[in-house]
Amino acid sequence: MTAPPRIWISNARPAPGEIVRVRAQVEHVMESGLRADPEGRLRPRDIVRRFEARLGTTLLLVWEPGIAIAQNPYIEFTFVARHGGELVLNWVDDRGATQEVRRPVELKPAG
Repeated sequence: MTAPPRIWISNARPAPGEIVRVRAQVEHVMESGLRADPEGRLRPRDIVRRFEARLGTTLLLVWEPGIAIAQNPYIEFTFVARHGGELVLNWVDDRGATQEVRRPVELKPAG
């Protein structure tokens, strides 16, 4: 993983009960371990093995992709805004490299 992940939040200041859409993309080679280099040796597997999304302490999503995912994986998910907090997106790859992005999500006052 090289460049910082890109994320988009449809509404970082939702009303209570509103659906929030999150889109995220991380730059990663997603090497399956099944391809050979020019000398015929298998390239070591290196994929994003786990993605987590949390809002505060609430776990929103866990994704554990396999080797069939393309380079620079893109993920999109939605959640219902029941409370505000810090949205934390975290990626871990086979080499143990991690990346994390944090964005505030603040509920609009009721009324």
